[in-house]
Amino acid sequence: MARVSDLPLVVGRFPSGPTASVLDVPGAGLGHATVWRDEPGPPQGRGVARTGVTVLLPVAHPYRTPVPAGGAVLNGAGECTGFLAAGEWGLVESPVFLTSTMQLGRVYDAACELMLEEDEGIGEDVVIPVVAECDDSHLSDARRMQVTRADVEAAYAAARASVGSDVPPDQGAVGAGTGMSCLGFKGGIGTASRILPTGHVLGVLLLTNFGTRERLTIGGVPFGRLLPGPAAEPTPPDAGSCVGVVVTDAPVDAAGCARLARRVGLGLGRVGSVATHGSGEIFLAMSTAMAAPRGHRSTATPLHGNAHDDLFEAVVDATEEAVVASLLASPTVTGRGGHVVPGLDVDAVRDLLTRWHGTPPRADPTPGAPPATPSRTST
Repeated sequence: MARVSDLPLVVGRFPSGPTASVLDVPGAGLGHATVWRDEPGPPQGRGVARTGVTVLLPVAHPYRTPVPAGGAVLNGAGECTGFLAAGEWGLVESPVFLTSTMQLGRVYDAACELMLEEDEGIGEDVVIPVVAECDDSHLSDARRMQVTRADVEAAYAAARASVGSDVPPDQGAVGAGTGMSCLGFKGGIGTASRILPTGHVLGVLLLTNFGTRERLTIGGVPFGRLLPGPAAEPTPPDAGSCVGVVVTDAPVDAAGCARLARRVGLGLGRVGSVATHGSGEIFLAMSTAMAAPRGHRSTATPLHGNAHDDLFEAVVDATEEAVVASLLASPTVTGRGGHVVPGLDVDAVRDLLTRWHGTPPRADPTPGAPPATPSRTST
């Protein structure tokens, strides 16, 4: 799997963490369950499945210790359960579950069941899981429900197992990203991190499924117009969405989280998104530093005013890098009806970047920034 660090590309002035992913945020976990099958179409079988589930765990038990959260919508032709509650309460009390559009209900049911089994106290209240989706029906047969509770459970378990890991997570055509396309190439799961001069860590997780090839831009280079090779299959004019999740251990309150979430759209614009009429760009941000036991308020002092500026910058840069990461990690995938979405040619990207910009040095930590390995205390 190719990574952004394999390219002569530096995005922004803040360094990445050791895994260049949301796993660099202390206490965060990320897991996937990939559903890949080739069966006859309905009614004889379940058809071709290129789909799955991805779970982001912000803290160990978000129902017991909800995290401040805020969201933003660039274009709203999509769904994210729990989004209204997060806006009303300023809190998220579940992991974030990502999947494909037609599987959202099954994933929501399974998320409720898993959390009820884990936290008996929910039985005296309710839980509203956060489940967000993008449409993978270009590659996956949506006429049958392809995801099961076992898939959700496996992704959830994998997220728990990854907490504290120093191994970069799988990206691209895995989990919820298995059937997604991005800017004319195979997209899917992408993630990146930034370490701030204060020592705080910020991570971005994307489910990339948007855009057209001619708009693909990497490091300011118009790759979509310059890359050799045959054009990708045409996509519907309104196709494409992107779910973006920001997690940081900086002390940001709910209002600040909403401001962080809004900056994801700026990062998507750098790589070529225009948020078309039929797209769903839905973003959520969370602060683990402000998590508190259910029914209590955090004693941490939240950032105010321009103290957010470095975090805003980190969100934009990490989002841009996460899109590129999702493209680099994805191979060519053939799916439903023989549809083919090509993987991005990493060597061609490297050559074009070198010819366009030369070979820049890898980013050194910003003056005053800590070393690139953050502390890994549990939240």
